[in-house]
Amino acid sequence: MFIAIYVTFIFIILRFVVTLFNFVSDPKLRRINKNYTDFVSILIPARNEEENILNLLLSIQKQDYQNYEVIILDDNSSDNTYELCTAFAGRHQAFRVVRGKELADDWLGKNYACHQLAQHARGDLLLFVDADVQLLNGAINSAVHRMYARKLALLSLFTDQKMESLGESATVPLMHYLLLNLLPLRLVYLSKNRSVAAASGQFMLFDAEVYRSQHWHQQVKEKIVEDVEIMKNIKAAGFNGESLLANGMVNCRMYRSYSAAVDGFGKNFLAAFNYNLISFLTFLILLFVGPMVVLTTLNANLIAMMITLIVISRAMVSLLAGQGVLRNIILHPLQMLSMLLIAFSAIQRYLTKTTVWKGRNI
Repeated sequence: MFIAIYVTFIFIILRFVVTLFNFVSDPKLRRINKNYTDFVSILIPARNEEENILNLLLSIQKQDYQNYEVIILDDNSSDNTYELCTAFAGRHQAFRVVRGKELADDWLGKNYACHQLAQHARGDLLLFVDADVQLLNGAINSAVHRMYARKLALLSLFTDQKMESLGESATVPLMHYLLLNLLPLRLVYLSKNRSVAAASGQFMLFDAEVYRSQHWHQQVKEKIVEDVEIMKNIKAAGFNGESLLANGMVNCRMYRSYSAAVDGFGKNFLAAFNYNLISFLTFLILLFVGPMVVLTTLNANLIAMMITLIVISRAMVSLLAGQGVLRNIILHPLQMLSMLLIAFSAIQRYLTKTTVWKGRNI
């Protein structure tokens, strides 16, 4: 019992220290007023995105950056994505739509779509964004500035998350919680070790010259978590990469229901542990079983210390992510149960080889 409690508190304190480091270092994209004129190719892979795509296109058309092209690749959608995008492009000269090729062998769908998009792009910088993202004023200009200031081959942003239902609030905050509770985000840029990597495929801005020489998406064509793998490869090749929080300049509504969120996160959860079931299960035991052991001691001081560390961590992460502090603290038990459900769903689908996303086996 003593060893279990000791290990549990070591785990909680280490995560608290990581969260505190992130809170103090404040790894956010800074808004700048300097205007850039680099030609940016905004590249959007879209498969069955009729509910989201127009919001993104309108946000691009309204934002304050001027020198860009927008290329939407319709990845064999079965809904009205192609028709909606074509109609929009017909009214806005900087936008165009291309039809994606049939999925090639040994490729995953999004990776192949991004690879094709890069072949159509003419920009000095290549900005890949997901169809459920919205770009706000200052996003592109501030990102371009950061690329030059840090001499980056890749800048990736973790977007602000929009949540409109209880199901979303019970699941979506887990993304920032795990990220900022486990990884000192500043080290993605500061450390040259490829294992210290994080990225979000929702917003990835590449130096086009480097991209065309390295073909980053082709290098990770079969990887589910392609964004993190690309960041690893960038660092391994000796280039600079950085990941930051979007700081109110890019937002996204990832999922619209509890079941969609569980399904979506489930496809990535185990991949983040390189499909190592032992390390994955060890993490789950420390995260869930450890606190239960502490509770069974009925020691008021130990329980109070544990709860205090968890609550302060949730508050710091929520403030960094631009989310409601009180809401996340209140929903913390429900979010942890949701994480457990996502974890077991991920394991079950991995062992039975039934992971499916947007109608494709992955």
